[in-house]
Amino acid sequence: MISRELQRAREYEAEYGAAIHPEQRPVFHLSPRCGWMNDPNGFGIYQGKYHMFYQYYPYASHWDSMHWGHAVSSDLLHWEYLPCALAPDTDPDREGCFSGSAFPLPDGRHLLMYTGVSREQQPGGQFREIQAQNIAVGDGTDYQKYEGNPVLTAADLPEGGSRFDFRDPKIFPLSDGRLCCTIGNRPADDSGQILLYLSEDGFRWKYWKVLAANRNRFGRMWECPDFFPLDGKWVLLTSPQDMLPQGFEYHNGNGTLCLTGSFDEAEGNFTEETDQAIDYGIDFYAPQTVLTPDGRRVMIGWLQNWDACAIRRPESVWAGQMSLPRELSLRNGRLYQQPLRELASLRRDEKEFHDIPVSGQVRLPGIQGRAVEMEIRVRPADPAAVFHKFAVRFAEDGQFHTAFSFRPHEGILKADRKFSGSRRAIVHQRRCLVEHRDGALTIRLILDRFSAECFVGEGEQVMSMALYTDTAADGISFFADGDAVMDLKFARLGD
Repeated sequence: MISRELQRAREYEAEYGAAIHPEQRPVFHLSPRCGWMNDPNGFGIYQGKYHMFYQYYPYASHWDSMHWGHAVSSDLLHWEYLPCALAPDTDPDREGCFSGSAFPLPDGRHLLMYTGVSREQQPGGQFREIQAQNIAVGDGTDYQKYEGNPVLTAADLPEGGSRFDFRDPKIFPLSDGRLCCTIGNRPADDSGQILLYLSEDGFRWKYWKVLAANRNRFGRMWECPDFFPLDGKWVLLTSPQDMLPQGFEYHNGNGTLCLTGSFDEAEGNFTEETDQAIDYGIDFYAPQTVLTPDGRRVMIGWLQNWDACAIRRPESVWAGQMSLPRELSLRNGRLYQQPLRELASLRRDEKEFHDIPVSGQVRLPGIQGRAVEMEIRVRPADPAAVFHKFAVRFAEDGQFHTAFSFRPHEGILKADRKFSGSRRAIVHQRRCLVEHRDGALTIRLILDRFSAECFVGEGEQVMSMALYTDTAADGISFFADGDAVMDLKFARLGD
């Protein structure tokens, strides 16, 4: 039985989503069917297809009462919208169906676990939002909320754990067949922690222990955890709020954190070994991962930052998009990311240029577009006279441009969209410290109409940003202060 709230959302998105022309959307990044999108939810495989749910407000291009949007794909690049999966229509989630995950049950049903938000009057008379975990089960299109909701409440928290910040369950299987889930929580020190819960069947859950405690090291509340094995280690991804910079790490305030280490499944103990930011650009948050049928760990995040949401105009028909799917690996304790290899299937009109001198501004024949891939290798023309700056500019016309620029003397790669057409004084620049060999650096740049993602070297760092420059601005140019030499591999991306 579909509730009135869910039926209304489905009818609205069917009408208004169909009115958005494909050219108004990214080519291969998932955007909301209509309205607002934030965190990826329930990223996984069910009945042979990749399913992506997402935090969703279909009625306007701003955050509001959270629903779950839904899309499926066979290759993570071409997406088909399915009807809205969840709406805030029961007492445990009346104020919103917040983030969570999905898991296929042995009987063939698809289980969704999500944070439901309700309002509760406090002793002083004020109302506050209470967060608890809920279940819905379905067939890949329609989902019925569990009559036993909520399945985890404040009664299931460790001592000092806040029921006001208790959210974002992510289910994963243990090797002995039990189900485990990580949940973000705020402990008594007003910091963040990731909790572990266990279940035999996906419906009845018990608190296990604290997996990782922030102890005010990396921001405050930790949101949207994901925990998985990778290349002989275990990786914990989470998105802390209110981070403070540490050198060139953690500059985004509401940013991303990767912890690697070892995990004792029997005892539930995670021993941290390394930490780093996941993305060094302006826009990336709340990533989730999936294990592909051929054994790759692939991550998708929300390609937006809470502090920069005003870059999208209020009258826009959609707001928010997902990142490019990224294949993950670990090398010497560091997380590496590479664009999904299936992206190669979209390459068209491929070109290569070698030993191109760059001094001042340079344009190359046939190099333009807003959905393109570029691999750029830059180096000094004279090793004894390293250039001061190299830049690639894109989404460019006589008025607008966005750029990535490299200053070898400082070892700095900078993302800069201050001339992208934004009318808001929000975050428009971010710097990243990169390793290079005497001014030689390789970057791989993926553009998709309203986003730019720059992979450094072999993927040891990534810088992402959203941009909403009119798509008529499709110029690409290269600039050097000094004398540089460049090799370029170029391809348009699309069907």
